[in-house]
Amino acid sequence: MHDLHGVALIAVVAVVTMLLRFIPFVIFGRSKTPDYITYISSILPYAIMGMLVVYCVKDVNIAAAPHGIPELIAGGVVVGLHIWKENTLLSIVTGTIVYMLLIQFVF
Repeated sequence: MHDLHGVALIAVVAVVTMLLRFIPFVIFGRSKTPDYITYISSILPYAIMGMLVVYCVKDVNIAAAPHGIPELIAGGVVVGLHIWKENTLLSIVTGTIVYMLLIQFVF
């Protein structure tokens, strides 16, 4: 009975995922992508990254030690590494490692 439930659950998740992937093609067909979709797809990644940065630093208390220094250093590492290597994944992973090392061993 449990095996049937698991299989049914996976089937439903697979169907919903496929429908979500196929709906844009059904709606727009093979015609030219509308301008507003192109605009949103060019702006959305930057907006999401901005929201994530705000979320990550919203609770930083600059009035109390360590005054946001680990966040500032890690953010600088992310920005500098991204400008240098232009690799988003490398920048984010390295910045995360630097931040964790700073808060565990330095501050």
